[in-house]
Amino acid sequence: MTAIDFTSFVDKLATASGETILPFFRTALTVENKLQRGFDPVTAADRAAEDAMRSLIRGAFPEHGILGEEYGSEHADAEYVWVLDPIDGTKSFISGMVAWGTLIGLMRFGEPVYGMMHQPFTRERFTGDSGAAHYRGPAGDRDLHVRKCEALSDAVVFTTSPLLMNAADRASFVKVENKAKLSRYGGDCYAYCMLAAGQLDIVIDTEMKPYDIVALIPIILGAGGIVTTWEGGPPQAGGRIIAAGDARTHAAALELLKS
Repeated sequence: MTAIDFTSFVDKLATASGETILPFFRTALTVENKLQRGFDPVTAADRAAEDAMRSLIRGAFPEHGILGEEYGSEHADAEYVWVLDPIDGTKSFISGMVAWGTLIGLMRFGEPVYGMMHQPFTRERFTGDSGAAHYRGPAGDRDLHVRKCEALSDAVVFTTSPLLMNAADRASFVKVENKAKLSRYGGDCYAYCMLAAGQLDIVIDTEMKPYDIVALIPIILGAGGIVTTWEGGPPQAGGRIIAAGDARTHAAALELLKS
């Protein structure tokens, strides 16, 4: 069985989670903080959406594993493991901004094989299986392709926020930022999809968890991009992540991040 067999089921997960989330968006919802120090918000929308997706997965594929941001892991050693982030970009969500989305990833034997980012408010779905990537939304349906960018001086660079980085990582990021044509903050999962769509060139983040990145890997790779850790290793475990549309700018940024 290949990942493509799960495409219609992923659409069902996206529809169910979107229908659960949207009634909460731009309302006076209660926000809880998961941290004693700092601010990592969670809402009833996060939990309800993950519940909805877990229920569908258990019903359709009881032998599959699940790893989700809100409720942890179950059957983590299964051949297939679903990796879920019901609202990636909760800080944007609670602020009424649209730079958030639901991440639905599928791993087989520990490797990402399929991913979707669903933004239910804008009615957009970005999907990929590492071999190809696609967009569906109000702008029509199309294949996704990264753009060429030979030099860092021509690159548009995104990070979710440099304030999320420790001092040493922030200093390394600034080296890349200072070389880039343009640096912007925000975006969360949406920035990675815009990279796949050829709208920007590099995304750099730290402190990523598997549920933050697994679904995005097949989309980026399917669009022709590259995504690794800052050490150049596989990214599915999270940590410090860099994604780029062009291997040349990826290599140049990686050298600065390592130095």
